[in-house]
Amino acid sequence: MRPDMKSRPMPATLFGYIWKISSRHQAGLCLLSVVVFLLSAVPLELQRRIVNDAIGKGAIGAFVGLALAYAGVALTEGAIKLCLNIYRSWVSERAVLQLRRRIGALTANAVAAEDRAMAEGVEISMILSEAEPIGGFVGISFSEPLLQGGVLLSVFGYLAWLEPWMALLSIVVFSPQMVFVPLMQGAINRRVGDRIRTLREVSVEIVGASDGDAALAASQDGHIGHVFALNMGIFKLKFTMNFMMNLMHQLGVATALGVGGWYAVQGRIEVGTVVAFVSGLAKVNDPWGDVVNWYREMALVRMRYRLVADAMGALTQKEAPA
Repeated sequence: MRPDMKSRPMPATLFGYIWKISSRHQAGLCLLSVVVFLLSAVPLELQRRIVNDAIGKGAIGAFVGLALAYAGVALTEGAIKLCLNIYRSWVSERAVLQLRRRIGALTANAVAAEDRAMAEGVEISMILSEAEPIGGFVGISFSEPLLQGGVLLSVFGYLAWLEPWMALLSIVVFSPQMVFVPLMQGAINRRVGDRIRTLREVSVEIVGASDGDAALAASQDGHIGHVFALNMGIFKLKFTMNFMMNLMHQLGVATALGVGGWYAVQGRIEVGTVVAFVSGLAKVNDPWGDVVNWYREMALVRMRYRLVADAMGALTQKEAPA
């Protein structure tokens, strides 16, 4: 890190900070993401053709050819995902390293004795528990929503091409998540912010306290009990959200099986289309869950970043004069 970097203010927004430290790498990650999601609907079409054309008509040559093509596409998609994940991890760890170094450099220049305990306590909390989530988000900040959103559009577009009414029904079943996920995540964010501030207070008290301080022990016990209550509230909200998301997915599968089975009995669609549709919903469930997880993590990291940027701004103001 250049010597002047420690005195520069942090960018105002999380994504401004991410773009400032990793714009070139974000472009590379987004390019790999586009390649992956463009391949996402290909296996579904190959499944449909295997069931309808190869198995239904008893064409062994066509069956073998389609199976080999399916394996080739799966291998290619998996290899690109492997490269993408390794690249993301490197970008994230690099961001964590830079942020920890910057925090340490700022705290080392806090000069006033009365400010030293506060600065060191905040530094402990930021370096040990706050820098890693922020840096860890850098690797997925732009590429994850692009990848998973692209997969969703590709798969839903393919399903709509197969059978528009079934695709519409599936979207209707998934849509309630757009209401309850933001509401529940907002409640989680408030608890996480309270937990971060409480843990910082504990760190400051530990650094500035003397041995055998009874008042400190009582204060810490109260803070720790408060953190426990906050964590349990977060767990209840998180797992309830996961339950409701899984329920929506299962309702979507039930809709596809019911409507698709009825259409197949009437001869309006082929059995292979129903198979492809159910597989498509399964393929949609993972990226949809990943999009929701990205949103949840983004909301938490944005709040963490704001707290860290504010704390670092306060420390910058207390640096020693040159």
